[in-house]
Amino acid sequence: MSDTQLYEGPITMTRKGFGFFAIGEDKEDLLIPPEWTTHALSGDIVKVTPMGEYRDPSGRMPARAAGKVVEIVSRARETFVGTLIEQDGMTFLEPDYKKMYVPIVIKDRGDAPLGYKALVRLVSWDADKDYPLGTIEEVIGAAGVHETEMRSLALGQGFSSDFPPGVIAEAKALEEHGRAQLAEEARNPKRRDFRNVTTCTIDPHDAKDFDDALSVQKLPDGTIEVGVHIADVSFFVRPGNELDKEARERATSVYLVDRTIPMLPHILSTDLCSLNPNEDRLAVSAVFTLDADANILNEWFGETVIHSDKRFTYENAQEVLDAGSGDLHTELSTLLALSKKIRAKRAAKGAIEFDTAEVKVELDAEGHPIAIRLKERKDTNLLIEDFMLLANESVAKHLAKLTADGGANFASLYRVHDEPDTDRIENLANLLRVMGYHLQTSGSGKVTGAELNKLLEAVKGKPEEYLVKMAALRSMSKAIYTTRNIGHFGLAFEFYTHFTSPIRRYPDLIIHRLIKSHAGGDSITAEEMQMFDKLALHASEREVAAADAERDSIKMKQVEFLAGRIGETFDAVISGVTERGLYVEEKTTHADGMIRVHDVGDDYFEYDEKNYQLLGKRTRKSYRLGDPIKVKLTGARIAEKELDFVPVA
Repeated sequence: MSDTQLYEGPITMTRKGFGFFAIGEDKEDLLIPPEWTTHALSGDIVKVTPMGEYRDPSGRMPARAAGKVVEIVSRARETFVGTLIEQDGMTFLEPDYKKMYVPIVIKDRGDAPLGYKALVRLVSWDADKDYPLGTIEEVIGAAGVHETEMRSLALGQGFSSDFPPGVIAEAKALEEHGRAQLAEEARNPKRRDFRNVTTCTIDPHDAKDFDDALSVQKLPDGTIEVGVHIADVSFFVRPGNELDKEARERATSVYLVDRTIPMLPHILSTDLCSLNPNEDRLAVSAVFTLDADANILNEWFGETVIHSDKRFTYENAQEVLDAGSGDLHTELSTLLALSKKIRAKRAAKGAIEFDTAEVKVELDAEGHPIAIRLKERKDTNLLIEDFMLLANESVAKHLAKLTADGGANFASLYRVHDEPDTDRIENLANLLRVMGYHLQTSGSGKVTGAELNKLLEAVKGKPEEYLVKMAALRSMSKAIYTTRNIGHFGLAFEFYTHFTSPIRRYPDLIIHRLIKSHAGGDSITAEEMQMFDKLALHASEREVAAADAERDSIKMKQVEFLAGRIGETFDAVISGVTERGLYVEEKTTHADGMIRVHDVGDDYFEYDEKNYQLLGKRTRKSYRLGDPIKVKLTGARIAEKELDFVPVA
C-alpha cells in the first residue's frame, strides 16, 4: 500500500488518546497512536495516510495496521462543558465529555470561580503544545447543583434553551397576530374541513404540545375513515425566516428528566401549532378509508382544518376502553380494533417488536429524584404508535411515487434502517448461546425480523428479558435520515419517513413542505432539494446528541437516587463482562454500575471472552453474563454518573 494514499472520514478517539479510523467494511480499522493524531478529537473529519504496522512499545497491544492524521478537515465540536480547576498555577477546564482526553487551558478566567461549570470554546491547539487553548463563553453555575448539571448536559451536546433575538422577535409578532392568521387560514377553501368529524388527541399526562390527532367516522357504505392529523407547523415556519433557520439548526427538541428544550418557541409548540382541545387548528393530514380488516381502500394527503373534541392521556383513554363506556368510547373502540389489525399485518411482514421499557424519573420541586419506575405501555400507547407508523409509511410511499420520475421534483427524505452488520449478529448469537438461547441466522450471518421476534418471545417474563432485549437492540444498525431509500429493517417497511412530529423534529417539517409542494402549493426549489443530503446528516447527528443528553440526564438522576443508599444490598443482573470487571444492572431502577475485577471475590479472576464470564483460577467460581447477582452499593459519583458495587456472598 502506497503511503501517499489518503483516506478522509471521522476518527474515533479513546480516553487514552489513541485513535481508530475505518478504511472499509472488510478491513480492520487503522490504529492512530497518540503521537500521530495531530491533536484530532473524537468525531473530527480527518485525512489519514497508512503508516504500515505499529508496535506498542509497552508490548501490551498486538501489532496492527496504523495510520497518521495529516490534516484535520473539520472539528466535530468546538465547545466543551466542564469544571474549572487550577493546577500548577494555571486554570484548566476538566471536560465532562469522556472522549475529550485532555483538559483545556483557560487563558483568561476573569471572575469565574473555580469548581464552577463553564461552557468553553476551543480556540487553538498548536502542534507543539500538550493542551488546547480555550475561552470561557458562559459560566453555568456551581458543580453538583441540579440546575447547573441539567444545563451542562444540554449545553455539552450543543443545545440551549435560549433563542436568538431574531427568533424572539418573530415569536413576539406571532403572539400578537398568530391567532388572526390562523383564523383567516382556517377559512381557506383549499383546506379540507374536518371540524365536524369526531377528533381527539392521546398523549402522556405531562405532555405540553400535541402534534398529532386522530379523527374517525363510519362512512355510509360501512367503511371507516381515519384521519391522522398533524400540526401544520409549516404554515408559520416558512423557508428562510428566523424561526426556520433556528429550527433547522436545532433539528430536534430535547427531553431531559426535568425539562424540554424545544425546537420551536412556546407560542408555536404549546399554542398556535399544538392541537389543543376545543380550538380550530391547521393540520397536514393523511386520511385513510379502511375496511373492517384495516385494509387501505383509499388514501388522501393534504392540508386540513380540525377541531379536537377531547384531550386524552394514555391512562384516561385506557380507562374508557377498560370500562366499556365513557367519552368517545365507540370511536376509541373502533380505533383500537383497527390498530390491532394494522399491528398484526406489520408483525406478519417481520417487524421487530422490541417494546422496551423506558425509565421514568420522578423529581421533587428542587429537582431531587424521589422515585424511579418503568413506563407502562398500554393498548392506547400502541394504538397511537400503529396509526403514526401507518401514516409515516404511507406518506413515504406517496412521496416516493411522486419523485420517482426525477426531474425538478426529484428529492424526498427517508428514515432508513439498514440490515444489522453480520459481525454484530454473530456476536449476538454467541452471547445468546452462552445464555441458553438459539438465534437462527443464515449462512452469511444475516438474521430476519421473524427470528428476532421468536427470540424476544422466548425471553418474555424471564429475569434476563431486559438484558437480551438490550443486547439485541445494540446489535442493530442505527436509523438515520437520508435521501437514498434502502427501507427500514426494524419495521419491515420498504418505504418509511417521519411525518408525524413537526413540532419537535425538523425532517417532519420538510416532509410537510414536500406534501404541500406536490399538491400545488409553494414549490421547493432544486437548490433547496440539493441541501437535503446535508440536512439529513445534520438531523441524524443532532438526534444522536439529543438522545445522549436525555440518557445522561436519566443516568445522573439514577445515581443521585441511589447515592443515599450506600451500604444497602440490591438484586441485580450481570449486564457486561470485561477484563476490568463486571457491569451490573440494578433490577428496580435499571441503574447500571461496575464491580471491579479486584472486588469480585477472594480469588484471581480471569476474563473468559468466549463464554462472557470471569472465572476464578482457584475456586472455578464463574460470573457469567445474564446471571442474577446480589450486590452491595459501595460508591455513587453523581458528577461522573457512575456507581460502584461489590458482590454479596
